[in-house]
Amino acid sequence: MTRNQTILLAAGGSAALLIGAYTFQALGYLPCQMCLWQRWPHFAAVVIGAAGLFVAGRLMPALGALAALTTASIGAFHVGVEKKWWDGPSSCTGNGGLDGLSGTDLLATGGPKLIMCDQVSWEFLLISMPGWNALFSVALVAIWVSALRKS
Repeated sequence: MTRNQTILLAAGGSAALLIGAYTFQALGYLPCQMCLWQRWPHFAAVVIGAAGLFVAGRLMPALGALAALTTASIGAFHVGVEKKWWDGPSSCTGNGGLDGLSGTDLLATGGPKLIMCDQVSWEFLLISMPGWNALFSVALVAIWVSALRKS
């Protein structure tokens, strides 16, 4: 497999994970804040992959590997928050920063539904969505490193 084919595979993997995330969202599995954070490095990896097809050298594959490692790390941290191994951001865990608000106050906000980062909304084979993102993203790091070695 050539360098560019490897870059396409890695960037395509990030694109596929994004498509999966938005498909789950369309099916009613709304993302929490940490889920949204995991999407940004995938967007970056897709852009980096496109640029890497035209920019020779090791920079683009290295940046792609860093993007994939970033989303894998966020996903792994998110799993720890879901498993209650450590605290997550106060804005999307526990009470979500809603202390002091009455039911009437909450109903009056009319805003979007708050999705909690410490609640598992979907899992397969005992692995939640951020867990799958972390696992697949680690595989993408390996593919980006392979492209880096071919540069």
